[in-house]
Amino acid sequence: MPIRHRLLAVSVALMWGLNFIAIDASLAHFPPFFLVALRFALIAVPTVLFVPWPKVPVRWLVGYGLGFGTLQFLFLYWGMATGMPAGLASLVLQASAPFTVLLGATFLRERVSGRQLVGIVVAVCGMALVGWQRAENATVVPFLLTLAGAFGWAIGNTCNRLAKPADPLRLTLWMSVVPPLPMLALALAVEGPARIGASLTSFDEPGALAAVAGLAYTVVVGTVLGSGVWTWLMARHPAGVVAPFSMLVPVVGMTAAWVVLRETVSPGELIGGALVVGGVLLGSTRRRAPRVPLPDVRGPGEPATVGPPRSGKVGASRPGAVD
Repeated sequence: MPIRHRLLAVSVALMWGLNFIAIDASLAHFPPFFLVALRFALIAVPTVLFVPWPKVPVRWLVGYGLGFGTLQFLFLYWGMATGMPAGLASLVLQASAPFTVLLGATFLRERVSGRQLVGIVVAVCGMALVGWQRAENATVVPFLLTLAGAFGWAIGNTCNRLAKPADPLRLTLWMSVVPPLPMLALALAVEGPARIGASLTSFDEPGALAAVAGLAYTVVVGTVLGSGVWTWLMARHPAGVVAPFSMLVPVVGMTAAWVVLRETVSPGELIGGALVVGGVLLGSTRRRAPRVPLPDVRGPGEPATVGPPRSGKVGASRPGAVD
């Protein structure tokens, strides 16, 4: 991967890591369920008007929207609204990677390698350690909600694989059409019209402008720009080369939360976080298959050649030759 593409991958991790700070700012003003509906509605409207249909089966687009868009952010925003620190949320959400591997093995019959299995075990141990530390601080419920959000992300990943889009960015944008209506219905039922209306008419309150700026960042930078650059990179390089850069997201998220929000984590949570990142990284990399040299078909006294195979019976019968 060229250095400029590596820098682009790092920039996406930076955008996505800072996204958790933006979400935290938005949640200080908007109710969490309504904020999810508003976030995706702002993307859905221009998508329906200007973006061509991604040409995938509707059921997988809806499944992707329900898993990645609705369930992930419903539980993530709910967890952060009830006390999950932004930095730690960026870490726990990485549990989507081992969840995706397990769902792929269960429903898609994908083979799980020994390396992936070890990575899953290491990541689960890290999650258990973080959960135990959260339970000691009486904040285990926000942790479990964020973990449920990671599982929703994994469901979305599975549906994304089954959709097999020719243009992944179009699918990502059209996925945003799914969450607004169910999330708005849930927001009206749980948070109520009065609370929703107050969030839309009280922009003179302290923190309101920061909330709007955070929402704009989440929509434009976190979703459209970040996902667009990531999709561009995934289309040009193997997934195993690009995907490990996502491990920088919790590093950026936790560092930004420490600098901006003054959040701190316990030593146990740091150890658990290192196990999660290490497990996900271990499970997402593959060993390169050894190169098998072609058999030597030179005749006695013939010099070695590196060009295309010679025409004739000898070259045609060489294993792997393509006519």
